[in-house]
Amino acid sequence: MDLLLRQIVNSVNLGSIYALVAIGYTMVYGIIRLINFAHGEIMMFGAYFSFFLATWFSTQLPFIVIVVLSMGLAALMGVLMEKVAYKPLRKAPRISALITAIGMSLFLQNVALLIFKPEPRVMPKLISKELFDFLGFQVSNLTIVTILLSVGFMVLLSIFVKKTKPGKAMRAVSLDKEASTLMGINVNGVITMTFAIGSALGALGGVLYGIAFTQVYPTLGVMPGLKAFVAAVLGGIGSLPGAMIGGYLIGIIETMTKAYISSAWANAIVFGILIIVLLIKPTGLLGKNLKEKV
Repeated sequence: MDLLLRQIVNSVNLGSIYALVAIGYTMVYGIIRLINFAHGEIMMFGAYFSFFLATWFSTQLPFIVIVVLSMGLAALMGVLMEKVAYKPLRKAPRISALITAIGMSLFLQNVALLIFKPEPRVMPKLISKELFDFLGFQVSNLTIVTILLSVGFMVLLSIFVKKTKPGKAMRAVSLDKEASTLMGINVNGVITMTFAIGSALGALGGVLYGIAFTQVYPTLGVMPGLKAFVAAVLGGIGSLPGAMIGGYLIGIIETMTKAYISSAWANAIVFGILIIVLLIKPTGLLGKNLKEKV
């Protein structure tokens, strides 16, 4: 029972990170029907931003300031990427945008390799790893902070999308861009805002991932990014609640597989689930089957 409770906490911890990154995938897809495969690299750059901020300023910057600055820099990076790589392809066939997204992912990986070098860097201890008693076993301070930050930002995003005027504009553009334009909504501004928010949340996932696994390297975002994409598809890509649920489910599946089956099987089972979901319910758990005009 003690082992099971520990694995549940670890599952929620890892699932929180996957959920944050999955939200970026699902937001961009919901607005412009693009799977941004470069999102994992935004996650990686977010981890590097926090690493350099912590290294350059030593302990002078509080943890929350490092997180906010890293998210802000990643948001700017996401906006720039959208303007340069994706905006010129708005009216192009989807396959063109998809190939561009894959190319952007490889480009950012190689830029990181060139600038940061391939050697992993040790992430500074941004959070003191104190232990607290929880249901008879010890939980680290880092785990608590990760879960609280992730859940807090997801709740804030849900409130933003449902209750605020910019959030309602995002929902309108997701449903019908042409009608939104006729209603006076700045579609380009909404798309830019979507990339900014999605990139910021991806960077937060990268920061937390780098702290949890203590290393930062140029290919850090590849596997977590793919698993977050699986989470978005599992939950129903285009659905924010679906991305959150998918992230936690993938975290549970991966953690439990490593604990009770084998670490060697963890990735195979996660990606196998993607294949099964696409075969049985292509729209995911909360996705909607939308008809498109030809």
